[in-house]
Amino acid sequence: MSTTVVITGLGTTNPLAGDTAGTWEAMMAGRSGIRSVEEEWAAELPSRFAGQAAVSPDTILDRVQARKLDRSAQLAVVAGREAWADAGLDDVDPTRLLVSVGTGIGGLISLVNSWEQLRTRGVRRVSPLTVPMLMANAPAANIGLEFGAKAGIHTPVSACASGNEAISLGLDQLLLGRADVAVIGGTEGVVHALPMAAFAQMQALSRRNDEPERASRPWDVDRDGFVLAEGAAILVVETLEHATARGAKIYGTLAGAGITADGHDIVQPDPTGGQQGAAMVKALKAADASPSDVSHVNAHATSTPLGDTAETKSIRHALGSAVDGVVVSGTKSMTGHLLGGAGALETLACVLAVHHRTAPPTINLDNQEEGLGIDIATSPRDLGQGDLLALNNSFGFGGHNVAIAVSNANANR
Repeated sequence: MSTTVVITGLGTTNPLAGDTAGTWEAMMAGRSGIRSVEEEWAAELPSRFAGQAAVSPDTILDRVQARKLDRSAQLAVVAGREAWADAGLDDVDPTRLLVSVGTGIGGLISLVNSWEQLRTRGVRRVSPLTVPMLMANAPAANIGLEFGAKAGIHTPVSACASGNEAISLGLDQLLLGRADVAVIGGTEGVVHALPMAAFAQMQALSRRNDEPERASRPWDVDRDGFVLAEGAAILVVETLEHATARGAKIYGTLAGAGITADGHDIVQPDPTGGQQGAAMVKALKAADASPSDVSHVNAHATSTPLGDTAETKSIRHALGSAVDGVVVSGTKSMTGHLLGGAGALETLACVLAVHHRTAPPTINLDNQEEGLGIDIATSPRDLGQGDLLALNNSFGFGGHNVAIAVSNANANR
């Protein structure tokens, strides 16, 4: 008998809100979570704004735990707790519970802070917690410790595709029968002078310092780069059999995933969008779906000149003539780019879109690039009745491409 994987819990903390309900409400209102960075270290940067978490995780975690965790792990644990509580899981066999949480950069802030301690104050002032704070697997490991997972803890690291690659890996593990429940998603916490300076030197960041809330503008002719952001999004998924047996509330189905690689450049996307589109085709095949089944796409849409154009080609390639009936959203226009947490947050948004039958808007699209050939929502858009399937795209430096398919099948909430 084939296995179906369903979504039973959602959790997030990001620039829009500190929880899932607040995030969806902000998206529906078309609010921006992008603000000027007030810390002194930002004053001399070319880009002096970012999407900082609306609710700082160190105000939620107890003081002792917060001091032991890098920002990326703090965000992941907060989102993980919400997702776990939302799923209503009480008695889970730990040997059938796994974690898969990706991050693009890991504990960079902890690394930089520890180096500064070593440089200015000497060896004895370096914290013994430095290594467990900076290691990339720390977010997944701490979630695993939180819930006692013993079926495996995984940390895909594939730049901005990390969160969705973690979701894909978790889905595969359940389909292979290696667990009944998985806690999956992505996180990133690197709003810091070093990565902001580095991305700016690559000409990757927007420099719209005088109006940061309008800086992230996917598909707009005046877009000039992405906006760095922080946050985490976590989903609890289960086999349908396990969820049904415990009477779980179900949002919908994690229907499929597709992974490809560009083989083109370490930073720039393939301008043809060919392998990005191929990832979408693979996700649809895994979901046993066709392009005509797709109602909504939450695009990667980072607001970079090359990236947005290439992705529109990939969407048209994957969906063909069916693209005319598909509503496309770019929610990074509101949240900024969470790097390794981005795909997970946007997959969560897809779950809510098919659940509420509404696609979120793309804000700041004042002057749309001509000839895109896709239907971009600039206000909340009704997705209609019946069966709904949504795709989320996530692409990363190195040519990593991941597409995730979610549907409202099996929903009972």
